[in-house]
Amino acid sequence: MPDREIVTTHDIAAPRPRVFAAWTDPAQLVRWWGPNGFSTTMQEMDVRPGGAWQFIMHGPDGVDYRNRSVFEEIVEPERIVFSHLSGPAFRMTTTFDERDGGTTVTMRMAFETAKERDQAVKVFGAVEGAKQTLARLEHHLTTTGKS
Repeated sequence: MPDREIVTTHDIAAPRPRVFAAWTDPAQLVRWWGPNGFSTTMQEMDVRPGGAWQFIMHGPDGVDYRNRSVFEEIVEPERIVFSHLSGPAFRMTTTFDERDGGTTVTMRMAFETAKERDQAVKVFGAVEGAKQTLARLEHHLTTTGKS
């Protein structure tokens, strides 16, 4: 399965409950979601199994990317699993592990085929985008106090 996955891990100097909350609170999520230069407009975020998550990512080049996902599993504060239904389709499992007072966040994007994974890397810059997204999460959590 490694040929169908993109796995990104990032250590954040914030407690696991705060990191998990940043992923499940729409008001926080729009402050950090996406690669550098992107902003996000939240349309719907129903954080429960079967709940819809729809948003628009606005690229720095003016292109809008509409996203539609469905949450499959929510285990607070350990794991979030959702299926990203708009192209490219993938299943994202994000885990939050406590480490020395901080949190290790691991995002695992699983695609149906290696070709779809490779296309997401080449066309959308998915590997670098995931790294930048987690760095933005860290910046949000380490510069915004207790929000």
